[in-house]
Amino acid sequence: MNNAVDQPQTILLLGGTSDIGLAIVDALASPATDRVVLACRDVEAGELAASQRRVGDRRVDVVPFDGGDVESVVAAVHDAAIGVDLDVAIVAFAQLGGVETGRDPRAAAALSNVNVVGNVAAIVAVAERMRAQGHGTIIVLSSVAGERVRAANPVYGGSKAGIDGFCQGLGDELAGAGVHLLVVRPGFVHSAMTEGMAAAPFATTPEVVARETVAALRRGRRTVWAPGILRYVFSALRHVPGPLWRRLPLG
Repeated sequence: MNNAVDQPQTILLLGGTSDIGLAIVDALASPATDRVVLACRDVEAGELAASQRRVGDRRVDVVPFDGGDVESVVAAVHDAAIGVDLDVAIVAFAQLGGVETGRDPRAAAALSNVNVVGNVAAIVAVAERMRAQGHGTIIVLSSVAGERVRAANPVYGGSKAGIDGFCQGLGDELAGAGVHLLVVRPGFVHSAMTEGMAAAPFATTPEVVARETVAALRRGRRTVWAPGILRYVFSALRHVPGPLWRRLPLG
């Protein structure tokens, strides 16, 4: 349970090697945080990330996790919650794909299985655990790509649109259960996932996204854009007529 000044004692990161997810863990962690769980597909990389976050008596565990396998997702949440309450769970796993993914039915299905099916399973598993506790915070990494899906990557954008919409509804349903759900909508983030890609306007860093996320939590927000200017940019872009939208240099 969060302590008297609302600092989390236990943090679970699903997608334990995510640059943004780890930055949020670092921004949330305090001397009151005594356990962090990194659920990772790449356990070796997870162990390296864990070694960098073991401070004082803080326990940082690494558990195996495959976002494309629902049973693995459920098991990771169960294992993280043995004997403790989950104060904060960060859902930060996804596959990016590209325009070619939208031309291959198997690749499209595989990406959607991780980004939609796996994410829904993870969020529901965490939500039910927190509902039973009577408290908790879920942070879900969405994307501005889901606000208006681009032709350059329709499967990824569509998957983010789906998970974002799901979280809006679930957040409403959880509001009376003591569970807060925050949707984070980053723009282009310089990270391992985007390495080698041309940066989009208003590109940012994992650390900036983490700061915006923590600030939003403290204000009790349901959604946060990172950087914040993207909220106004996409308020305009979502209403741009289709023929003009297709001509915009958005990648």
